[in-house]
Amino acid sequence: MAYQLFQIIHLFSVITLAGVTFAALAAPRPEGRRFSLMCSGILALLAFVSGFGMAGLAHIGFPGWLIVKLACWLGLAAVTGLAYRRPGQVKSLTAITALAIFIAVGMVVLKPF
Repeated sequence: MAYQLFQIIHLFSVITLAGVTFAALAAPRPEGRRFSLMCSGILALLAFVSGFGMAGLAHIGFPGWLIVKLACWLGLAAVTGLAYRRPGQVKSLTAITALAIFIAVGMVVLKPF
């Protein structure tokens, strides 16, 4: 039961984090900055804790695909703040965000190493 709870929290937080990040990239207005950064920080922390909770319960150790997924998580968590600091680079940040999500999903599904 605990593993499924971690999985639900993890999926919810990652999907919502992606949504908050894309919303910040779509409209990086200063009045929404505080709320977006607060939400992305909380959701990133939830994704981190629940992800390592699942890894601990599954006794998988620290494989290579988890390290790649952790790097993607770190990049996704940072993009929301970058959207407000560099509004001129929204197109490249959007591409980076989509690529990070694609790679993270690929790592979790394929587990290549």
